[in-house]
Amino acid sequence: MSTIALVDVNNFYVSAERVFNPKLEGRCVVVLSNNDGCVVARSGEVKALGIAMGGPWFKLEDLARKHDIIALSSNYTLYADMSNRVMSVLSEFSARQEIYSIDECFLDMTGHSGSFTQCGQQIRQRIQQWLGLPVCVGFAPTKTLAKLANHVAKKRAEYDGVCDLSAMPAAQLDEILASIAVGEVWGVGRKLNEQLQQGGITTVRQLRDFDIYRIRNRFGVVMERTVRELRGIACLEMVDIVPPRQQIISSRSFGQSVTTLSGLQEAVSVYMSTAAAKLRAQGSVAATAHVYIHTNVHKKEEPQYSRGITIALAQSTSDTMQLVAAVKAGLCRIYRPGYRYKKAGVILSEITSAGVVQAQLFADTLESEKSLKLMAAMDGINLRMGKGALKLASDGVEQNWRMNRGSMTPAYTSNWDELPVVM
Repeated sequence: MSTIALVDVNNFYVSAERVFNPKLEGRCVVVLSNNDGCVVARSGEVKALGIAMGGPWFKLEDLARKHDIIALSSNYTLYADMSNRVMSVLSEFSARQEIYSIDECFLDMTGHSGSFTQCGQQIRQRIQQWLGLPVCVGFAPTKTLAKLANHVAKKRAEYDGVCDLSAMPAAQLDEILASIAVGEVWGVGRKLNEQLQQGGITTVRQLRDFDIYRIRNRFGVVMERTVRELRGIACLEMVDIVPPRQQIISSRSFGQSVTTLSGLQEAVSVYMSTAAAKLRAQGSVAATAHVYIHTNVHKKEEPQYSRGITIALAQSTSDTMQLVAAVKAGLCRIYRPGYRYKKAGVILSEITSAGVVQAQLFADTLESEKSLKLMAAMDGINLRMGKGALKLASDGVEQNWRMNRGSMTPAYTSNWDELPVVM
């Protein structure tokens, strides 16, 4: 019988910050989204105050002063590096690993000898000792049940961070599933949760035991698979290799409104440079590029304008310079003076493998080879020296449009100038 483990870092962003600043332990801490706009991560202490995820920070400032809540800007460089370290440690516990998100990972534990609970505690202790991060582990026969097991491990103190549903007596499993709201099931979103509750299905146990054919007729084959997974029948396979993305989006809201074409061109150049690097990293090329701009829809007193344009490329490419040139040309066509722009973005689509693209009859083979070598050199330097070490001049220097990060902590692990110092 197969057994899947789901390992999840508790309050990941906040926990990563606490590793390098122990003074944050036991304090109310939130991490904010781009431009310090909304709450995207909360410490346990903040959750206890009833502060919801996604709440606008400016509406919480009075509450923050009352409870001495510390707000930090998102430090994505730090979080990505800590995530990579977690996944590297977890790879030592299983030959098959599926990284589900920045802080979650499935492990195929089939064939493991010994107690899964003991194994889970070993995982927790190693990550805590090596990285300083708290994790919870759930074991079950299917991925959907493993997610629920992890939920139980987090919410019920008696499990001490590890829950093994695969070894649980049927009566105890029934009791646990009856105590969990159906909205906690992996894949049950807000609308589906409402529909299930309207049909009298309010708990995970009720969903598991509901007639499988009625579920399929009402909600489709995806929900049928979910119910079968809750019954211990594996329907979701482990994904060993993540398939290439079919669309790559890079966008940000500006820290301050942009009114000039040159400012917008800097922004889309930076965004496209990021998207092109991701495109090359997965060994792909794109045939179309889209660029869009819009003003701040929340400022009704200001003139509003929103426009986008798709550019068909002469030949599929992953060359940053060609892609930046395409979106800058498109931007010139949609830009209108007299507006205060709040956001811009680029989208790459019609993505295919670089190895199967047919060259044009009159394409300059020498130029194509030079392009590949140049992009490989750029990626190599940025990998060794850090993102942005080598960039296009069109990215600009001052970049006054960049998002606000008034309370961002040092990179700690990925920048020589910001490494922690022991005094």
